[in-house]
Formats: sequence, C-alpha cells, structure tokens
Amino acid sequence: MSKVVFGNKTKISKDVLTIEKDIESLMKSTKVIEEITLDIIEPGDHARSINTIMDIIPISTKVLGEIGEGITHTITGVYVMLTGIDKNGRQMHEFGSSEGILKDKIVLNRYGTPGENDYIIHMDVTLKGDLPFSRDLALDAFGVCDEFIQSIREVLKVEDPRNAEESREYFDKIRHGKKKVVILKQIAGQGAMYDNMLFAHEPSGFKGGVSIIDMLNMPMIISPNEYRDGALRAMT
Repeated sequence: MSKVVFGNKTKISKDVLTIEKDIESLMKSTKVIEEITLDIIEPGDHARSINTIMDIIPISTKVLGEIGEGITHTITGVYVMLTGIDKNGRQMHEFGSSEGILKDKIVLNRYGTPGENDYIIHMDVTLKGDLPFSRDLALDAFGVCDEFIQSIREVLKVEDPRNAEESREYFDKIRHGKKKVVILKQIAGQGAMYDNMLFAHEPSGFKGGVSIIDMLNMPMIISPNEYRDGALRAMT
C-alpha cells in the first residue's frame, strides 16, 4: 500500500487501503475497555506522544488452507500498532513501559517493525481503572484489536491475486541423507504482557490461538512454513 485513509467502508483500491473509522461495534465485545481511538500515522510522522506499545502487528490472512500451507495474502506498507493505558494513567506493560515519543520508542526497518516508508494504523485503548493487572486485561485489548484487523483481512481474502506486487513460494523440503537442523526458540510464558499465542485462525492472529501459558510452557514443534506463516504470535 502506498496510502492509507479513513472512509465509510473498509476496502482496497489498487495500492490504497481505506479503513472504516466507525469502530463503535468493537466496544460490544469488551467489558473492560472504556475507550478506543484509531489514528493513521503517515511515514515520517513519528514525533508524537503514545502510550505503551503492546504490539506491532502485520496484516495477513489465509485464503486457502491452514497456517503453514495453502495461500496467504499479506498487505505490505502497513502495520497495526496497539497501545494501551488505563483510566488511572497506569500503562499497559510488564517489566518496563514504552510510553513517550514514538520515534524514541521504536526502531524502524527491523524484522517485525514498520519500515521508514510504512504507514502505521494506531489503535489506542483505555481500560477501566482500579482493576487488578492481569492476563485478562491484556488479552481483552489484543482480542479487540484482532477483531478490527479481521475487518481488513476479510477484504484482503477476496483480493484478486493478479493485483499482488510479488508472489513467493515456500516449501518444507526434505533432503534425504542430509543433516537435520532444529532451531530452538525460547519464548516468554509468564502472564499479562509476557505471553505468546500459537496456531490462531489467521497468521499473526489472536482468535483461536492457544497461549503458551495454557500449554504449561511445554515444548512445541512447528514446521518452518508454520513459523513463516505466523503460527507464533509474540505479545511481549
């Protein structure tokens, strides 16, 4: 995408992503969030104040098959950033907050972060005050954000693949007689903002995923293509 704008309906027109700004429907699925604001941050416009960054999320969706197989559509040039605070001014963080000026709190052009020429769809949530800081608060915010992203995914699913700028194929290759290589990745599983989800319905998604905490932090084996396709969602 070369441009992201607000409109009356979420749609993709060539290289322009239009997102619906009316997000009142999202409030129906939460009991702990008091306010949700949505903003579009243009490339270079990073000298702005933000609350703690809860996550940076790419926009991808399954068109065919499950995660790790089939066909995935991905929007490039745009990321979603979720930030949060509660009504009492308590930042949504664990082991250190990241509120402040965005340009001082994010490193661009890295794997998992926006590039300097990318747009950022910024969702900021304000949770009710006087609530104990728990996994439920963080998970509620992640769930609402995922619901918003799903509205974009549904449009992306039906995009004509001939409109794509690039197409890539990835194979889980078996090389007989060669060494078998296993990559070990240690991930967080302590609670609240120190959580990871596996095997959600959508790449880098939330709905349908299982927390590593609820798996009792047991080792999991995933294929290279499952990893590439967003089977692991880090929420730290």
